[in-house]
Amino acid sequence: MAKEIEYEGRVHPKKFSLWLLLLGILMLFSGLTSAYIVRKGDGNWFDFEIPTVFLYSTVVILLSSLTMLYAYRSAKNDEINGVKIGLALTIILGIGFIVTQYWGWVVMAGDGLHFVNPKEGDRVSASFLIAIAAIHLAHILAGIIYLIVTLVRTYKSKVHKKNTLQISMCNTYWHFIGLLWVYLYMFLYFAPDF
Repeated sequence: MAKEIEYEGRVHPKKFSLWLLLLGILMLFSGLTSAYIVRKGDGNWFDFEIPTVFLYSTVVILLSSLTMLYAYRSAKNDEINGVKIGLALTIILGIGFIVTQYWGWVVMAGDGLHFVNPKEGDRVSASFLIAIAAIHLAHILAGIIYLIVTLVRTYKSKVHKKNTLQISMCNTYWHFIGLLWVYLYMFLYFAPDF
């Protein structure tokens, strides 16, 4: 409790570090989407329809944001069971997101769209989608690990109304990563129309 009072009115150093991390992630994906646009402009580009299963991923990640918000609000209201339920559901939905992403890659492979296809060099567009999704998935995995750590701390009574720093940071990270996927999906979905 003393640490939170000490930073009252100022940004906690851990939150500031998280914001710097999120800024770095944003810069990474800005670079990837910029490279996509530049490479597409060079020509020899194969346009394909993004598999519908990636839309399912988008719905799953948006639902997980709702369960994360429920967990965070439960912590602010000192409803520990709500925190546990919200975090557990967010973890399950995060795993569901991973499954739907894998399913999307399987669908792409079935359509002959691979990360590197030596026979068809014009399909570099598929490589961009797979790379962007895979890098985002790595950040989702990090988020799931952080969710699990937060859930364990909740069971140890270390996340509650008077100690919300960790769940607040978890909430910020998860919403950021979720909204990032929504942006990436919309970017890739509408990319053929550039």
